[in-house]
Amino acid sequence: MSFRGGANALSGMGVADHSKSTYMELQRKKAYRYVIFKIDEKKKEVIVEKTGSPAEGYDDFTASLPENDCRYAVYDFDYVTSENCQKSKIFFIAWSPSVSQIRAKMLYATSKERFRRELQGIHYEIQATDPTEMDLDVIKERAN
Repeated sequence: MSFRGGANALSGMGVADHSKSTYMELQRKKAYRYVIFKIDEKKKEVIVEKTGSPAEGYDDFTASLPENDCRYAVYDFDYVTSENCQKSKIFFIAWSPSVSQIRAKMLYATSKERFRRELQGIHYEIQATDPTEMDLDVIKERAN
């Protein structure tokens, strides 16, 4: 029997193994364009809610985020540098829309650091409370 309490309970949620392995498939194998994670309060852990195929674009990704609830997401951004090199940067996005419930915002805020530490190889982090804070221009600007 595993005990999940004490200091662990204070530092937020656990992270499902499936969440870590799905992220690694995005990072190492480019199996996905993006992964959206949500907190499962019953299981007290961060789980995969949705994955996007490599063919999907940024609009597909942003359309997959709920308008009124918080999520964590990773997005694999491919771009071409001014020297004409193909590059890729992985973004961690903490989506916390201003209209979401205070309780959800607090839950996601307190669990974020612990979850993000589990994901090795993130290049940039964006905290967004509305879509303009994470639109494609913001991503492009950060990546260059």
